[in-house]
Amino acid sequence: MNGSFILIAEDDIDDRMLLQTAFDEIDVKNKIQFVGNGCELMDFLYKDEKEGYPRFIILDLNMPKKDGRETLKEIKQHSIFKKIPVIIFTTTKNESEINRCYELGANSYIVKPDSFESLRKIVNELHVYWFSTASVPYLT
Repeated sequence: MNGSFILIAEDDIDDRMLLQTAFDEIDVKNKIQFVGNGCELMDFLYKDEKEGYPRFIILDLNMPKKDGRETLKEIKQHSIFKKIPVIIFTTTKNESEINRCYELGANSYIVKPDSFESLRKIVNELHVYWFSTASVPYLT
């Protein structure tokens, strides 16, 4: 599974369903792994440290237990995990929050769209971009 799957941290069941449907509709063959909060995400990464890492992480900011900000900070402080691209995917759209996430090491910041068609387009662009990247540092 080294770099062949997508890890999504999202606590909202409806958002999970919409993301899964969008990935299914664009015919993504890669496995999609969902976790419900930052604690589960970090547990997943540490558990699978020897088996492989996701190609990229989609990370919601507002989650219980450990929110996306704390999780992003922890990911980017780890010697291996920091190389995994992290895409913030949230309803929060204020400039200071966006800047804070980039300062913490986010690779991209996307505000959740209002329509499913827009979501499908975003999911397709994310998949095409991150799976067509020639070099993935943590996979070599």
